[in-house]
Amino acid sequence: MSSPLADRIRPDSLDMVVGQHHLLDEGKVLRGILESGNIPNMIFYGPSGVGKTTVANIAAKRANKRLFKLNATTASVADVKQVVQESETLFGTDGVLLYLDEIQNFNKKQQQSLLECIENGKVTLIASTTENPYFYVYNAILSRCTVFEFEPVSAEDMCEAVDRAAQLLGDDVVIAPDAKEHIANTSSGDVRKALNTLEVAALTAKADENGKRLVTLEIIEQATRKKAFRHDRDGDDHYDVLSAFQKSVRGSDPDAAVHYMARLLTAGDLQSVCRRILVMASEDIGLAYPNAIVITKACVDAALQLGLPEARIPLAQAVIMLATAPKSNSAICAIDAAMGDIASTDTGEVPAHLKDSHYKGAESLGHGQGYKYPHSYPNHYVAQQYLPDKIKNKKYYTYGDNKMESATENYWKTVKGK
Repeated sequence: MSSPLADRIRPDSLDMVVGQHHLLDEGKVLRGILESGNIPNMIFYGPSGVGKTTVANIAAKRANKRLFKLNATTASVADVKQVVQESETLFGTDGVLLYLDEIQNFNKKQQQSLLECIENGKVTLIASTTENPYFYVYNAILSRCTVFEFEPVSAEDMCEAVDRAAQLLGDDVVIAPDAKEHIANTSSGDVRKALNTLEVAALTAKADENGKRLVTLEIIEQATRKKAFRHDRDGDDHYDVLSAFQKSVRGSDPDAAVHYMARLLTAGDLQSVCRRILVMASEDIGLAYPNAIVITKACVDAALQLGLPEARIPLAQAVIMLATAPKSNSAICAIDAAMGDIASTDTGEVPAHLKDSHYKGAESLGHGQGYKYPHSYPNHYVAQQYLPDKIKNKKYYTYGDNKMESATENYWKTVKGK
């Protein structure tokens, strides 16, 4: 019986791993560690099917260590002790690497059984978990490990994995472009899930008169039980939907905002939604409700951790909050006006009293002289010039007519005696 397709094409080098660019690209910390061959105790945290086991295999190979794999859902303390005993035999001369999958399923006593062996260096531990290790892994283990967070694989990187897998299936298997895109968009960043779908679809596809088995979109839809939503990410429709999405939030219409987000999510376009709502939180809500960006960031982080389809829930929370929040574009207007002047006008030098005076010789240049320290004055304010002389009367920020900014404006009018 042959092994699953995902196992048959498991990468044996870092360059073959798809996704995880923040960890494995040239110059990134984890890649540097693995290439050094000096492997520390680590915890790999992230969703299923994103390369945690693959990277652990590569780590063992790079370090020339014997690899043992345990799954915490079925392993016991006795299994851990057996690995320690192996490290003391001739087979463990170069050291042993223990890959413990789903470490969150070990209780405190079981996790403590790992301490002695990783303390004395006989065993190098790489543990993986789909749950936040700071909640599920005990501090004694955490303090001895470096945590690396793996992310869901993007649709673009997923297509690369699908292409590679298709080659292994044989020359007679042909994947239609829209079928490949649908696999990538409906796999929730899980490479194993994508390749399992491809394998099932390839077995389903019938050979034509030329002996070719065409994996069509219809077959993939049957395999995934998800209907493809026609959405061209590089075409006008994509940008039209994004435009309508932001304008609906800006126009305070939560129903339309949720509708257009649903279009994007149905197409599997999680990244565009996350990026756009982060922008809207500051561009369209901004100072009218400053906490909007905090809440939106939390919802985006949750969505990226969860992946689709669950990601739709925190994203809906964020979008409805943004659509129903008070609006202000004062922040974007201020920064655009300031950058416009810098690009087109000689704005002059920083005033002398604002220049850095924390170095020898600054006083002789007149730097910092005459500066008034606001915290030394009532209400932590004192009038003095901050803009360069050439634009000293320029106004970039105008208070919005919302409750938050109006209250702030009234406060400063009182403080400044205006």
